[in-house]
Amino acid sequence: MTTRVAARRSAATLRGGIICESLKPGTELEGYELRIIRWSRYEIRDPAPWQPSVWTLIEFEAPADDSDSLAHRLSKDLAAPGWYANWNTAREAVVVFPHKIFRYKRGDSSGRETAKEYGRHCGVPEAQLDWDD
Repeated sequence: MTTRVAARRSAATLRGGIICESLKPGTELEGYELRIIRWSRYEIRDPAPWQPSVWTLIEFEAPADDSDSLAHRLSKDLAAPGWYANWNTAREAVVVFPHKIFRYKRGDSSGRETAKEYGRHCGVPEAQLDWDD
């Protein structure tokens, strides 16, 4: 694959993660071209009272064109309180909370802080507000 093709491919791709335990029972993500990059389980040192101590993280890639529809879908399927999913495209960071979606240019500290503040308001522990953008 040439560098130009690889750059076009990465620019047209989003990459992110979803914690399985954050999804409401009965959630089905169907109709998206999700490609699993990594599936891992790990123990959380200081979970919030409503969170389990072991999480399953699915890291994925998908076409960037799916970002809006996937964000709207997950905003309805994430459990409350205090869960979120996030991903990045080449230019944009997306953070999805139950019924609320934040989008900002990657590296925009103001946009990131606005999303983090909302997360705090929703009860997300500070240590968990650590997404990459």
